[in-house]
Parts: sequence; C-alpha cells; structure tokens
Amino acid sequence: MKVSVLRGNTAVYSCRSYLVRGTWNRLEDINTLVDVGTDGSILDELLAISTGVGKRRVERIILTHCHFDHVGGLREVIAQYRPEVYAFSLIPGVTRQLHNGQILRLGDRSFEVLHTPGHSSDSICLYGPDDRVLFSGDTPVRILSPGGSYPPDYRGSIQRLAALKVDTIYSGHDEPITEGAKVILQRTIDNVEAC
Repeated sequence: MKVSVLRGNTAVYSCRSYLVRGTWNRLEDINTLVDVGTDGSILDELLAISTGVGKRRVERIILTHCHFDHVGGLREVIAQYRPEVYAFSLIPGVTRQLHNGQILRLGDRSFEVLHTPGHSSDSICLYGPDDRVLFSGDTPVRILSPGGSYPPDYRGSIQRLAALKVDTIYSGHDEPITEGAKVILQRTIDNVEAC
C-alpha cells in the first residue's frame, strides 16, 4: 500500500486528503481518495502521482464525514474522475452509503469502516489491520491533557480505536503519526476519562 498526502490550497481552510494506491499499481488495485477537501485544489496534486497504466487516478472516494472542509471539493473531483463515492450520510454526490463493520478495498488492502460518532454523527474511521493503519478523519485521537467535556458517543469511539493495533494514524488535519500511535491513543483515553 502507498499513501500520498494531499494538502490542496493552503490559503483556504481544508482537510488533508489521502490517495491510497496499491504497492505495484496493479489493475485490480483500487485507487481510493480519503476525503476531498474544500475546493477541488487537490486535482493538481493528483496529476503528479503515478497511479498505474490504464487506471483512473481516482476510482473511489471515501468521505470520513460530511463537513464542508472534507466534502466541499466533491463536485470537482467527481467531474474529473467519475468515481464511486462512499459516505455514512447520503449527501449529494454520494453513490453508496457506508455501514459500521463494512469491509472495503483501498489500494491493495482491506479496511474496516468504523462508525465513530463524537465529532459528528456521521464520522467514520478506516482501519487497515494488515498495515496497522488508521484513517481517523476528524475523530479526535490526540488529546494531550485532561479537561473539557466529551459526549458518551465519543468516549465509546475512542475506546474502540485504542483497542486496535495501530502503528500509523492519518488524520484530517494533523501530520501523519508514524511513531507512538498506541501511546497517543491510550493517553487520549486517560485524559478523556479524567474529565
């Protein structure tokens, strides 16, 4: 599996998007975009990525939730690539509704859809057990100190995530976490439970 981080236009508020491809860009691999950002500016970045001969650069989009900074550019990406679009909520442009526990192919790996309400009622994470990878969207996975209040839905979501074997976290707005992911998730639980 290869993951490319797409930042889009840094002059506007937007999420990070991720293009997930197979290690060898084989025909059967599914080039998958996780989130699309605010304004379609990731289209230029996509052109610079080798995605395989005879393949569309984006065959599938998975939206981690439907806030504007994650879906605002959806129309532009659909117009360019005509992908299948998956989300937990059926907003305009979505062609398939996601369900908790569903297994999807991203690149050359299988990922489980985890419904993680808390940030929004339609938030999901994508967990790839083979590589111990988590795409967390805007589900807060790094709470560094106690304080604040957290709804029961979020508490349940973060406990589920901390129980997974995770080495790498790709979040909606932070740099990828490539070291200490398990420790960060446990610290988050400790800080949430201290409230």
